[in-house]
Amino acid sequence: MKQHHTEPKKAEPNKTGSKETNQNALCWVNGNQCNQEDATLSIFDHGVLYGDGVFEGIRFYHHKPLLMHDHIERLFASANSLEIVIPYTTAELISAITNLCEQALFSHGYIRLVVTRGVGAIGLNPIGCGPANVFIIVAELNMMPANAIHQGITTIIATTRRISSSALDPRIKSLNYLNSILAKQEANRTNVDEAILLNDQNNVAEAVAENVFIVHKGKLITPPCDDGALNGITRKTILALAQESGIPYDIASIPEATLLASDEVFLTGTGAELIPVRSINGKLIPQCPGQIFSKLKVLYTGIIEQQT
Repeated sequence: MKQHHTEPKKAEPNKTGSKETNQNALCWVNGNQCNQEDATLSIFDHGVLYGDGVFEGIRFYHHKPLLMHDHIERLFASANSLEIVIPYTTAELISAITNLCEQALFSHGYIRLVVTRGVGAIGLNPIGCGPANVFIIVAELNMMPANAIHQGITTIIATTRRISSSALDPRIKSLNYLNSILAKQEANRTNVDEAILLNDQNNVAEAVAENVFIVHKGKLITPPCDDGALNGITRKTILALAQESGIPYDIASIPEATLLASDEVFLTGTGAELIPVRSINGKLIPQCPGQIFSKLKVLYTGIIEQQT
């Protein structure tokens, strides 16, 4: 029987606009600024093969990075936990990031700083890998819907559970985000903005890429790192602002029932900043945006203006 040759189906144009969004992105790889098409890594890099590496996401405003020293400190701590040697000093990384931000055609944006273990054998064993590869991307970023700050976002409680902190320390900001991607896919299928993950004790861990805060009986509460929460830079900043402004707060486990009974729920993260939650599993949160969220949002905006 004669077989007919079928032309492969051409890929659909990217409807998310990511190409357009990234067209003005700046790249730096292993000490050299380069064009996007030249910003490449070997397919034998363990970061590519196994997600073996660490990263930081940093915001910049008015061409100036926010809380950069905190992020760089956490990057080195994460790398040290994985026994990855970063071949640049703190000062060298700060200089590279600062230069890129100053060159950016956009005044506000996002910095992705990544360290991989480097090229090695195709097996899992990290012995012999290296030197570490380091790259920086400076780009525009919109993580949440445009009206999220005023109307809040819709969320679900994912069936995907956060990996136990006894199995993987959540304070290590590694390149492996499969756990979060699975939860995000659940959110996509349910047609909501974000997902909240519980741990194996049915307590809140965090959202897909953000820390979770609630207001319950007048107190601001966020989960401890032992429950699966990243030790977020924005999280730390919000807790400091709460203390300075006299808002009662606690770092404590949040059972699922308490989450659903909260007066306010909001998410924090470098990329998302502060975002109020309008609903969880279709249940409306009574206050969105709530008074405590609104107060902390104003104070956080003040920090941005002061430091940049």
